[in-house]
Amino acid sequence: ELVDYVRKLQDISSLEKLLVEHLGLKKVVVIPGDCDEEDVVKREIGRAAAAILNNLLSDGQEHIIAVSGGTTMAALASNVSGYAPQAVIVPARGGLGDNVEDQANTIAAVLGRKFGAKYKQLYVPDGVSEDILNSILAEDTTVKSVVEVIRKADILVHGMGQAGEMAKRRGLEEQVLQQLVEDGAVGEAIGQYCSLDGKVVYVTNNAGLMVNDMLKIK
Repeated sequence: ELVDYVRKLQDISSLEKLLVEHLGLKKVVVIPGDCDEEDVVKREIGRAAAAILNNLLSDGQEHIIAVSGGTTMAALASNVSGYAPQAVIVPARGGLGDNVEDQANTIAAVLGRKFGAKYKQLYVPDGVSEDILNSILAEDTTVKSVVEVIRKADILVHGMGQAGEMAKRRGLEEQVLQQLVEDGAVGEAIGQYCSLDGKVVYVTNNAGLMVNDMLKIK
């Protein structure tokens, strides 16, 4: 209830405007909080992201929503409300790690049930080799049909992770981990590892969305 007052006291609107101009984005929403209180911050990010997603779906149009995995996306899923039976929810990429609650498939299912919408699952691990990926897509028509829907997504909701931490979760080889450090990789999103200046230094294979697909998402 005090969010508007907090924003004024901390001059958050000025920070949002600065980021919009510097990064060339249409809109930025900054959440006040202490990064040392990680769970609290993620909950608030999830709440804000859920409000934005609810607003996007309020137009009553048909949307295909691709959602990534991770603890922040799980926080979003726990905060969404409303009814959007016209939407289709899909995982943005394949599975990663052992925590089922944070998998993109699980989050897509939670969102689908909460919105009363259809949802699809992608049963392919993240980061498989290109040969294995091509073999799966060639032989499994179900996976191929889900991938075709994912690549038609017009809304993408995804989190960002620390590059080293995400590389370890993917089980990348020590040689690759060392190369990421040398190349200055600091952040990861949608399998794309970037340096602080935005240069892509490494990309993992996946049956879902890749970097070039993002240009087509509204």
